[in-house]
Order: sequence, then C-alpha cells, then structure tokens
Amino acid sequence: MQKVDFLVIGSGIAGLSFALKAAAKGKVLILTKVNADETNTKYAQGGIAAVFDPETDSFEKHISDTLIAGDGLCDRKIVEIVVTEGPDRIQELIDYGTNFDKHGSEYDLTREGGHSEKRILHYKDITGKEIERALLEQVSKNPNIEILTHYYAVEIITQHHLGIEVTRETNDISCFGVYALNVHTGQVETILSKITLMATGGAGNIYSATTNPVIATGDGIAMIYRAKGRVRDMEMIQFHPTSLYNPGEYPSFLITEAVRGEGGVLKNKRGEEFMQNYDPRGSLAPRDIVARSIDAEMKKSGEDHVYLDISFKSKELILQHFPNIYEKCLSIGLDISKDMIPVVPAAHYLCGGILVDEFGHSTIHRLFACGECSSTGLHGANRLASNSLLEAAVFGHRIAFQAMEDVDKIRFQENVPDWNEFGTEQSNEEILVTHNLREVQRMMSDYVGIVRSDFRLERALRRLKLVKDETEEFYKKTKLSVKLCELRNLVQCAELVIRCAMKRKESRGLHYTTDYPYKLGGKPENSVL
Repeated sequence: MQKVDFLVIGSGIAGLSFALKAAAKGKVLILTKVNADETNTKYAQGGIAAVFDPETDSFEKHISDTLIAGDGLCDRKIVEIVVTEGPDRIQELIDYGTNFDKHGSEYDLTREGGHSEKRILHYKDITGKEIERALLEQVSKNPNIEILTHYYAVEIITQHHLGIEVTRETNDISCFGVYALNVHTGQVETILSKITLMATGGAGNIYSATTNPVIATGDGIAMIYRAKGRVRDMEMIQFHPTSLYNPGEYPSFLITEAVRGEGGVLKNKRGEEFMQNYDPRGSLAPRDIVARSIDAEMKKSGEDHVYLDISFKSKELILQHFPNIYEKCLSIGLDISKDMIPVVPAAHYLCGGILVDEFGHSTIHRLFACGECSSTGLHGANRLASNSLLEAAVFGHRIAFQAMEDVDKIRFQENVPDWNEFGTEQSNEEILVTHNLREVQRMMSDYVGIVRSDFRLERALRRLKLVKDETEEFYKKTKLSVKLCELRNLVQCAELVIRCAMKRKESRGLHYTTDYPYKLGGKPENSVL
C-alpha cells in the first residue's frame, strides 16, 4: 500500500500541468498505463489557441467564436475563464521550455476552422508532442513528483469498498485512492491519496476509425461513472473531418485542421470544391459542419473518401508547416506538394465527460477531473479547434491551487481492504476480448456515428447490452488484464454515449439525428447521467 498527497491518473498536459504546481505542497504520484509520453496530448498536431495579438484579436472575439462553435450549449462563465486565463498558462508552457514557431521575433499565429482571427500557436505539425516533451522534462527534475509507468488504474476506492452502500443519489461519496494493476507483476496494488486527479483523456477507441492512440479507452470516465459520479453530454463526439484515408491503418493518421487554416481546400474526386454548397465559410467551417458535409458528399458519390488539396501552395511552406504530414503521405506514395490528400472523418474528441465545476471538482469528494475526460462547459455541443490543450492547461492550474488549499484538511482512509481476486482464473481466451472490442467499435461506427436516428440508437443499445453482460461475466471470473479492463471501460463509455444521445430529442452541434433535424427553442439542456 502506498500513500501520497496527490495522485494523478494520466500523464498528458492536464495531469502534468497539475503535478508541477501541486508538487510545491506535497508528494505527487503520476500513474500511466504505458510510457509516460504516450498520451492524447502527444498526438495533438494543430496547436493551442489564445489571444496573443491584441492589435487584431481580443478576448471577446475568442469567446464569441467558442460560443458559436458550441451551438448554444457552452457555459459562458467557463468560456470567459479559459479564454482570459489562457495566455498566462501558455506563457508558463513557454517558460517550461515549450517551443512555438516564430517569424523573426513574433509568434507565427495561424487560423483554424471556426476562428475569426489568427490565434493558434503551433510547433510545426507536432505541437502536442513538443508540449509533452517540455512538461515531462520539468517533471523529471522535480524531486516531489514520481511517475509509475505501466500501472493501470482499475477502480477508484470509495465507501463502496468499505461495505457502505453508495448510489447515484448519495451526496457524500469520497475518493480514497485507486486500485491499480502493476502490469509488470500482474498484481493489483492499493494506492491511497488525499486528492486524486483524473486526467485519462478521451474514448475515441469506441469507434472503428479514430485519430486517438489505442490507449484512449475512456478509463477515467467509466471508473467515475461506476463509482456513481456524474457524467454529461457524452453524445457530443467530435469527428475530425480530415483523417488520412489509408485502409488497414489503425488508429487513423490525423491531417491537422491547420492545413485548411493555411489555405487547403476540400474537393471531390473531380477536383471540385464542395464546401461552399454547405456553408459560406467553406473549408474553414466548424468541424461538425465539415464532417457532416463530407459524409453527405461520400454518400452522394459512393466514394470512400474526399480530398484535401494544399498542392497549390509552395513546397517550402508545406515542408515548414507540415513536415510530419508530408513524410507520412510520402510513405504511402503521395507527394502533397503535387497530389491531393485522400481524407475521411474519424472519431477525434469527446466534448462531454466527467461533470466538473469551475475548479475541476467532480461530483465525488476529493476527486477532480481535467482535460478531455472532463466536461467543464467550455466546448458545449462542439469544440472549437485548438481549445482543448488550452482548457487542460487552464484547469490544471485552477485545480492545483484548489487541491493545495484542500489537502491539509484531509486524512487518509486507513481501513481500505486489499483488492480481492478470489475465485478468478488466468484467461486463455483473449480472443473473446478482441472479438467484443471489434463488435463494439463496428456497431458504434455504424449506428452512433456522424448521423444518427432513434432506430439506430435503440438497436445499438440492445446489441451493446449483450456485449456488456458477456464482458461483465468474463470480468468476474478472470484475473485482470489491461485489455479486459479497457474493453469493460469502452463498453461503459459506449453505453453512456448512446444513452445521452437518446435523451437529446434535437439536432445540435455534433449530435445530428434524422428524427429531429432541427434545434428546439429556448435554452438547450445538458445531457446528464
């Protein structure tokens, strides 16, 4: 049994930003289920949005762009907090050693879909990887922070594990730490904490096509929901309009929105632009509109993809801004300085998640959530491009200072029992896990994708129940493995997406249903479970 002041689950920008500040107050332990740098942050290509040029930009413009993209579901107070506090947090990232591209002494700000001004700071086309590098470098120098790699958080510990009944209506549920599987030993260890931060990223792998790394399995969201915490707006899944069409590759390779920000345009197989037929903003319309437009074009033409064309720009610009994309496409025989890029939408970002307040408190005491796994109210029904890294940095900071205030008032819960795996056996049927995972991914892509309907949602829920029952039965009898736990979490997250989608009797933002192809009047409701 270990005891720490601050326990962080996840090692992306959210968890690391928090850890670097909380370490000033006490011992911080970071758990990550693979290597420390294997996070959704690492795969963020485009950049981080903030008002850095007051001569052309303003907080009010950034706030307005965010609210417009969020399609009526944003919390304006949260939007104002993130936008106004964002520049200071980005300056901290720079002070930590993060590099952003410059023209001379000025930052090379670019524009992406939904933004009215150039306000995206970036580092080539690997911005997230650069931020992750700088943060991990700072963490490695801090004697108060320890990272345990290949530790998989299985469940958060609450009163439930002390034999006390807990329901979703219980208002004093508290988190005492986690049970974590040490992948090296196969043993489940007990880790007690005064404060726990869930920073586990998204759940893109509930779909068969996603830009997320394979580790994005909704672990934190599923754990908190099982512990009777609240989640919100899980139906709001952002499909990135432009992942590279390369059959057989999983996960899908992201073609950053910054390509369109630099002038790239979407075209059909005849080389004709089509986005003006759907939105006056053309290829720079918000992602939900672009993804649905591409989906419509593909259905119209019967083709498996459309094209993104940046070939009319200079090769120098392409190599300077998109070297990683250039090399990737070249590896499959495409020279993007001459050829159009075949693209298709793929699951990219979860705008809903664990319900939190303006300081990152979840509905479970002593438990905070930050980053993609959380629902702060910033993104609403559709995330504005490059607002996610910004949100993680701002809330990592806010949560750290709240947690540092709270930690001295909290004592460890001493009488937590060890993990009980009595009666379980080692599995030799991993094919069952793999089969169920593929079935969930295929079903979610077919029935709960870019375009939905009541019939598709009901059918998906019925089929998912069979998989869930089978998975839970297997889980009870089998010694834990990461793949089994990930499957269980993906099934839980898929169910939450479907149930939230069924609650929303309207089309709004990322949720489009053929049964309700309009928005209801009045103030829209959040989908809370």
